[in-house]
Amino acid sequence: MRVKICGITNLQDALQAINVGADALGFVFYRESPRYIAPSDAKKIIDKLPPFIGRVGLFVNEGVDTIDTISKYCDLTLCQIHFDVDEEALDMIRSKTIPVVRAREAEDILQYSDRYRLVDVYCEEYGGSGKRLNLDWFEGVDCSKIILAGGLTPENVEEVKKYNFYGVDVSSGVEKIKGRKDYTKVSKFIKNAKSL
Repeated sequence: MRVKICGITNLQDALQAINVGADALGFVFYRESPRYIAPSDAKKIIDKLPPFIGRVGLFVNEGVDTIDTISKYCDLTLCQIHFDVDEEALDMIRSKTIPVVRAREAEDILQYSDRYRLVDVYCEEYGGSGKRLNLDWFEGVDCSKIILAGGLTPENVEEVKKYNFYGVDVSSGVEKIKGRKDYTKVSKFIKNAKSL
């Protein structure tokens, strides 16, 4: 199972996550978030990363041109779209995108079922709420294109393995304070997510 560590704000957290097996890092370009990072600061981190690591930008209520400009400037591999858009709007973005489903009920997880998508629990704010989804919703669902987010921790990530998600995404569950990662939690989370 692939692991993305989201809410990266500094090089040390980024490199430590990679050293213990993170497949991708997330950078939050949403000013209201306590994990916000300016594109220029994200670029400084990204420029120092080793190859083959996913670099994901999180966007909330931004226009196509802004998303594409930041994506190109920061050399992102993927843009995570955290607001309601349709398939046509996603296709207008030149950069590679992944839609986020903010699920309120079981039927919501079937949105964008032909695409890889990130499924998170619905909450008023965007990202890093620490709230969990009802795992029963995923019973009998093809989860091979779903990245699960929301309320994951080193202690509970093993519970989701049986659903065969493409990956998991964690932010608040591996922090010591908002915007700073706890190295021990990151290490344990990745180990528990990837162990057979």
